[in-house]
Amino acid sequence: MNERSRMLGIDYGTVRIGVAVSDPGRTIAFPLATYQRQDEQRDAKFFRELIAEEEIAGFVVGLPMHNDGREGQKAVEARAYGAWLTAQTGLPVSYFDERFSTVQAESILWDAGLTHKRRRERRDRLAAQLVLQAYLDAGCPVGS
Repeated sequence: MNERSRMLGIDYGTVRIGVAVSDPGRTIAFPLATYQRQDEQRDAKFFRELIAEEEIAGFVVGLPMHNDGREGQKAVEARAYGAWLTAQTGLPVSYFDERFSTVQAESILWDAGLTHKRRRERRDRLAAQLVLQAYLDAGCPVGS
């Protein structure tokens, strides 16, 4: 395994980005951060620094799909964000179905008894973890 083998999971949002990271063996995903978007320059700097610190090889961007499997406007935005990540970092991006990840994250946090504020603080990074873990469990399909 090369030295840059970890993956970053991204739960795209227009205001906040949930970020999760895999272990080097790509078997387990961990919640990492909730990033408050600022501007393109500062956002790019955040991801470049994160890539260096965490030895990242690529991204998995959650793709919001309709229940019938079609891609809507949010999926178009997520794909555009993935293309932006590649342009800013030079790293490849895979897309993975994220249907229900935010709902599942909210349910997990609710069951944990967290307050609304604490759930909001953790929801995006947990959603990123759930998407990344599903991607890892699927065998890290390339180009999805």
